[in-house]
Amino acid sequence: MPAFRQVGEKQLPNPVLCMAWSPKRDLIALANTTGELLLHRLASFQRVWSLPPSEYTGKEITALAWRPDGKILAFSLGDTKQVVLCGVEKAEILHVFPMQNPVTCMHWMEVVEESSALSSFYSSEDESKLFLPKLPTLPKSYSTTSKIFSEEKSDEIMNLLGEVRLNILVLGGDAGFVELYAYGMYKIATLTGVSGTCRSLSLSSDLKSLSVITEVRSADNNPEICYIQLDTGLLSDCLPEVTRMARKFTHISTLLQYLHLSLTCMCEAWEDILMQMDLRLTKFVQEKNTSTQVQDEFLELLLWGQSSPELQALLMNLLTVKGLKKLGQSIESSYSSIQKLVISHLQSGSEALLYHLSEVKGMSLWKQKFEPLGLDSAAIEGAITAVGSFSLKANELLQVIDKSTKNFKAFFRWLYVAMLRMSEEHVPPELNKMTQKDIAFVADFLSEHFSENEELFDRKGKYFNVERVGQYLKDEDEDLVSPPNTKGNQWLKFLQESTHLKESPLLFPSYPQKSLHFVKRMMEGVIEQCLQKPAEVIGKSVKQAVFLPLYTVPESSENTPRLFELPSLWNDKKAKMHYVLFCMPEISPSKLYLLRKGTDPDRHIPNSVMSIDLSHHLDNPDDDAAAAQPNYVYSCLDARFYDDEMLTVVLQGSEEENRRRVLAQLPLASTLSCETEFNWEPNLRLDQQSGAIPCQELVLGNQWRELESMKAQFVAVNGIRKVACVLSANLRHIRVFEMDVEDEDDEGAESQNASADQDGLETSMTSQGQGEEGVEAGDEAGERRGGGGGGAVFQKTEEQLESEEALELS
Repeated sequence: MPAFRQVGEKQLPNPVLCMAWSPKRDLIALANTTGELLLHRLASFQRVWSLPPSEYTGKEITALAWRPDGKILAFSLGDTKQVVLCGVEKAEILHVFPMQNPVTCMHWMEVVEESSALSSFYSSEDESKLFLPKLPTLPKSYSTTSKIFSEEKSDEIMNLLGEVRLNILVLGGDAGFVELYAYGMYKIATLTGVSGTCRSLSLSSDLKSLSVITEVRSADNNPEICYIQLDTGLLSDCLPEVTRMARKFTHISTLLQYLHLSLTCMCEAWEDILMQMDLRLTKFVQEKNTSTQVQDEFLELLLWGQSSPELQALLMNLLTVKGLKKLGQSIESSYSSIQKLVISHLQSGSEALLYHLSEVKGMSLWKQKFEPLGLDSAAIEGAITAVGSFSLKANELLQVIDKSTKNFKAFFRWLYVAMLRMSEEHVPPELNKMTQKDIAFVADFLSEHFSENEELFDRKGKYFNVERVGQYLKDEDEDLVSPPNTKGNQWLKFLQESTHLKESPLLFPSYPQKSLHFVKRMMEGVIEQCLQKPAEVIGKSVKQAVFLPLYTVPESSENTPRLFELPSLWNDKKAKMHYVLFCMPEISPSKLYLLRKGTDPDRHIPNSVMSIDLSHHLDNPDDDAAAAQPNYVYSCLDARFYDDEMLTVVLQGSEEENRRRVLAQLPLASTLSCETEFNWEPNLRLDQQSGAIPCQELVLGNQWRELESMKAQFVAVNGIRKVACVLSANLRHIRVFEMDVEDEDDEGAESQNASADQDGLETSMTSQGQGEEGVEAGDEAGERRGGGGGGAVFQKTEEQLESEEALELS
């Protein structure tokens, strides 16, 4: 009777490059060679959603990692050198940040250390909610111009914050590139001095050290696999301060993302239709034969009610009465939308940003606690000033919108009446009355917006600058075409005449010549600069504690996807240990090796290196036929830590006549009971002294299952959810197992499948689309089945699957 229950099987259309189980739910994330990200449920390996590759993010996924709470999925892209944070509920991209090097591996861990200082911080962290109003939800996109964030909402953006307990996303890449991001958002350390290309990473949950597996080119240019342990003692020693600082900066990063999306919505609310009048006037100037100015022709129409044939043709043929009315309504609607976004989103977001930056400044002044982490009060003061300037610019835009709305209303009202008269149509009595004040208002509008001929065009010669709001929303470095008129402003005059106030740090600079986009980018740059120093200071404090060359890269693995290759790392939180699992197939093909290091680099660990001999028959006491079989010699294809006490391995028979593949659980207890000490020769690689490594026999019991009709090669496991996913050598054939149960007998299996079919139907109904119900409803169904997920096994015979796989391999 085979152990483990198979609950799903599938042939996928594209090869899988990464797979990772959710730490909290029966969900597995897969990335394939097309750049598509897939989320599947344990039950029958049902797909929940897929995120297609995008030219704006990238198409070459190189690594995956789940946030410890299971609500965010991080993935890296090699072609665009970016890291993307994706919301699991709706497959929405919440945050994208660029990297200097392509990321080759990532690990997302949660701190488990407790302290009284942290406990009080956890309970008081949301104090900002007492002083700041909740940020309004962002509207859906006005158009399709927002490439990535088309249906973004602020609630999803706020999900980036996650739980208060510190979690850290560790990223590694080529040329010893390693960076640590608190809460997956804020860079708290850039590490230097790591040699080679990072293959896998594991930061200990007590923050005392970071394990790194790297591939280093040796003196004779052969690639070598090495184990490096980095001492991250500053992070563990200053854990309360690091948590407080990182949490604040994560709030700030999230708010910057919120402001960015708010501005995106404003740009979409400003429609191109607003430029139509400018473009038509420009065309009119280029084509007209008269030497009179456009301003004069409009003034003549205003004063005498007469116009030149050219102007009349422009108004009646190009603009038209109907078009003018539509243009007026469009401008009023667009300006109203932008105004609402500025007041409700930009201003409230800026206030929250000022609040959090001010708190960080308070931290930086507590030098005893925060100076070792690199907090610089002068840099933070500069960031506060930049946010103040952004708020002033947003306020300036409000004033421009207010003035433009009044001007356009008066101008369009007058022009509408003039065009009705030209076409000899009836003019409504309520529009026919025009006071001297109204005439003066339109005349001022004409003189301001239709100035001297050489100034009619912007610097690119494209259009009239009648419309004043759009220039604030352009993402350009150039000055505003029509900056606000500040003549007669008594406050500015007072500032210019006051020597004390002119350079005062208490007053925010306003940048009257620059657009809102420009000031926003400047603010982001200053805040980014402010955030960088702690990462540099903490990064310099990290020192290499251990460097152990393990073995040379076997030629046989050169075509293997590096994302699946051993060694695999594990952090035992209770024992405070780093474990490294690896094989040396060219030295000893039938052995699995285990390296152990304490998370505290100064702590000595006995039996630090040991091996497991896989030359053993699979002894199942309930199976007489298996017991009668001769001993088999197995080689390990893949090995992962199931939990602190168990390994999950994929084994392959080494004899030509027996190449069967086996999924098995190996208990660690017998291996760790080995008392023979291994003395490492410091000048030699481990593979050069492998004969001296203590060895233990393989003990399996009945915890194994033959993987028939499948060329199994790789495995991904989650001991918390008690699940495993086996992937074939061609990276397209997948089987999913519940690991803590055995297959039922035929009768039980039929009843199980019947109920599972019903469950699968319910799940498929609830998980249609990409909504919140899709992930959560299926999880509830999984919990009702005892946390395992259950589900009907795919209705394909093993012969069919085998032939499909053989076809694909050929």
